[in-house]
Amino acid sequence: MKKEDFFISLFDGKHIGDDGAVIEDLVISKDLFCEDIHFKREWMSLAQIAKKSMLINISDAIVMNAKPRYALIGIKIPKSFTSKELKEIFRGFNEIGKEYDFEIVGGDTIAGEKLDISITLISKTKKPIYRNGIKKGYLLAYTGNIGNSHKDLKKLLSHKKVSSSSKMITPKLRGDFFYEASKYIKSALDISDGLFKDLSRLSKANKVGFKFIKKISKRAGCSGEEYEILFAFDKRDKKRVLSISRKTKTPITIFAKAKRGKFISICEENHFEN
Repeated sequence: MKKEDFFISLFDGKHIGDDGAVIEDLVISKDLFCEDIHFKREWMSLAQIAKKSMLINISDAIVMNAKPRYALIGIKIPKSFTSKELKEIFRGFNEIGKEYDFEIVGGDTIAGEKLDISITLISKTKKPIYRNGIKKGYLLAYTGNIGNSHKDLKKLLSHKKVSSSSKMITPKLRGDFFYEASKYIKSALDISDGLFKDLSRLSKANKVGFKFIKKISKRAGCSGEEYEILFAFDKRDKKRVLSISRKTKTPITIFAKAKRGKFISICEENHFEN
């Protein structure tokens, strides 16, 4: 068992196990974004780092059918940073807060050698969507395209540049599609650790396996940092889901059907170290 999974298993909280904890009409989520684990500073501007740290949290809120309202920021700031660099980080946080209409209400700071960011996001929902809820015969789909993040990560690790529009730099969130389609979506999570890894989470949560109706290459299936949406729906709602996909100009790929059994990921972990 991985240390991460083991540590989480030690807690016996009924709210643990999804992209966020649902408490009454709130979804509370947290993500860490740490230098040399999730990013290297030479890959991105400080504003881009701040923006991505926020966007990956908002991605969790979206897949639970929640809209962000408040954020708390914990940040370890390298001792060498100047006031100009701190203003650039603030600009990144502030721009995302304005774009998604939520307020940054506090947090904590500490000095250190590397730049590490922790975001707690408080979001509101009328009808949360969980990872469980899949029944035999339900269809599985994902938004957008997958695989390019792995390709761009390899470029970055080889000290090459990638476009600022790359999902490795700026995740593309699909809230317009998801919020409208949510009435038909039975289960969802965002693809942060790779499609196959996140499918294994759905398999465990729902005690189902998957019959693939579209071939997914190992490169695409193991590509992390995609932040596309993996979701399930009843095949009777297929036309409605596809209609919303066209309306919101959100490409979706229906690739599998839930069946009896289980699915185990073949992917290695995506996080990297020095």
